[in-house]
Amino acid sequence: MARTPPPPPSAGGVQYAQQFLNTALSQRGPAALPYAEDVKWLIRNHLVALAEAFPSLHPKAALFTHNDGRAAHLLQADGTIPIHHAGASYNLPAVIWLPEPYPRSPPLVFLSPTRDMVIKPHHPLVDRSGLVANAPYLRSWVFPSSNLVDLVRSLSHLFGLDPPLFTRNAPPPTAAPPPSNPLPQPQPPRVAPSHSQSPSPSYRLGGFPASPQLAPRPPPTEDPAEVFKRNAVAKLVDMAYADAAALRTAREAEVDALFAVQAELRHRGDVVAQGVRKMGEEKEALERRLQDVMMATDVMEAWVTDNNRRGNTQATEDAVEPADVLSRQMIECTAADLALEDTIYALDKAIQEGSVPFDGYLRSVRALSREQFFHRALSAKVHSEQQRAKVASMAARAPQYAS
Repeated sequence: MARTPPPPPSAGGVQYAQQFLNTALSQRGPAALPYAEDVKWLIRNHLVALAEAFPSLHPKAALFTHNDGRAAHLLQADGTIPIHHAGASYNLPAVIWLPEPYPRSPPLVFLSPTRDMVIKPHHPLVDRSGLVANAPYLRSWVFPSSNLVDLVRSLSHLFGLDPPLFTRNAPPPTAAPPPSNPLPQPQPPRVAPSHSQSPSPSYRLGGFPASPQLAPRPPPTEDPAEVFKRNAVAKLVDMAYADAAALRTAREAEVDALFAVQAELRHRGDVVAQGVRKMGEEKEALERRLQDVMMATDVMEAWVTDNNRRGNTQATEDAVEPADVLSRQMIECTAADLALEDTIYALDKAIQEGSVPFDGYLRSVRALSREQFFHRALSAKVHSEQQRAKVASMAARAPQYAS
């Protein structure tokens, strides 16, 4: 992993963080950072809030190399995490990387010990490479409520209970023998992080406890009650995070079920709306058809009233005049065909009832069928002539439309 140098003191603080993030997250093209557009503003707010709450952590952009060899320019918060241990204040050098899927996935936190520090072996939260992998807040990361400020506060509390870094002890001098009455050695200065002197990260860690592997273990001087209290607090914190993770899982399942119900209700709402729309269209079509029928009924009633007022006694079949001779022949042939069909049907009913002798039925049906055949043949010829006349009429009107 390659890290950029810390920003100059004149550019530190919240104002520098805002200016830097506004510029970095607004880049487009090949120089754009690989974060989703819909969460860039949330990333900016997280880093600005972190710089405001912990001025020792500064936002930067650096090249990060993944385990599979891929390299990407990512945002990071570089500096120190303040902790309080055994009544003293210390600063742990750390780097918080924001991977590509952040903030939907948790960040990567690395401790970066200096030359005179060593990582505590078998630490419950930090592995040998300095990666903070087992922190409860990282395991229970929830988008979008989780943020960097709460993460650093949780790590500061947990690291204060069990510091992951120790100071290397220098080998004892061999040139001069120790005095017979040695004086107590002065304790290294305990330096708390100063926010007003310099905005850049400060790695003043002279007061870290010595490594148990590099120096003899001092006799225990801590109060057993304090040790019990510290362990109980750590256990309660782990239990609280575990309960929060279980509660989050249950609530996520409930939310997913509610989302499914919401999607089903929306689908049904769309189906109902479509059905209502089709019913409205059908209603409008029926209303238009009803108006047409009512207008036609009014016309027919007016015609009947007019003819009754005139006292016209002409036959009903003479009320409608055919347009030409072929139309008159077609009407006569169709009427005769239907009359013969009714007569044959009446003969069928009569033979079933036994009111007509069978030989007379056969003779009548034969004669009627022969006559019906001729009427139907004449009707087919008349229809053919009508079609030919219609084609000739259209051909005669074609030059008029062409002109």
